[in-house]
Amino acid sequence: MTAGERRWLIAGNWKMHTTYEEALELAEAIQRRCPSLPNVEVILIPPFPWIVPLVERLRGSSIALGGQTCSAYDQGAYTGEVSARMIAPFCRYVIVGHSERRRLFGETDEVVAAKLRVALRYGLRPILCVGESLEEREAGATLHVVERQLRSACESLSLAECERVVIAYEPVWAIGTGKPATPSDAQSVAEWIRRWFVLRFGDVGKELRILYGGSVTAENAPGFFKAPDIDGALVGGASLDATQFCGIVEATQSVEARSE
Repeated sequence: MTAGERRWLIAGNWKMHTTYEEALELAEAIQRRCPSLPNVEVILIPPFPWIVPLVERLRGSSIALGGQTCSAYDQGAYTGEVSARMIAPFCRYVIVGHSERRRLFGETDEVVAAKLRVALRYGLRPILCVGESLEEREAGATLHVVERQLRSACESLSLAECERVVIAYEPVWAIGTGKPATPSDAQSVAEWIRRWFVLRFGDVGKELRILYGGSVTAENAPGFFKAPDIDGALVGGASLDATQFCGIVEATQSVEARSE
């Protein structure tokens, strides 16, 4: 499968933002402004309380929903946790291993791997986030860190499971800083990630969708989307602005056909 045949994926991670009214207004604005494009999949990833209301509000829309994380457990006495089993009826995707979960909430590679497996078990498509800190980047350890994260979460997957995984390369030093990686840097890591999957999963690795995440805007998105191994974006702050977010969606159409 060539780069041009992989369907674009633009996912908006709202993080811990929006009130109930703001969430409904933002979703409606995105639904109005974003064109429905056959080669682009658009996902909104709101805070947990807004998922069910947004399912109703977006009914009949091509826009799907995702969860920001899920528990490593199926169910039980885990106060405050939300399981993949609970969100699966409402969501198509779930983020696992976001750098904020790893850094702020102590999620280890082992926890992330457990979350990925439970998400797959309940039919969700995990968006597995990998990436290095500024210190790791300056030490030349980017690929070592990314390989460790990939190996822990994905090495034991079956081919069928691997087909449902999306990878988001999010250099931690670029998230929310307004200082994204360069398209060249992002492509270099994305190309390495794809080779890692091809070596282990064959042609499935060629079909793997790899997103870039880290201060993506409507203005810089075309530069990333020209990269042959980048198939979309995991968008943070810009996803809270309908004009910006839909501009990122539309940027996929300004990119000429890519080749592997």
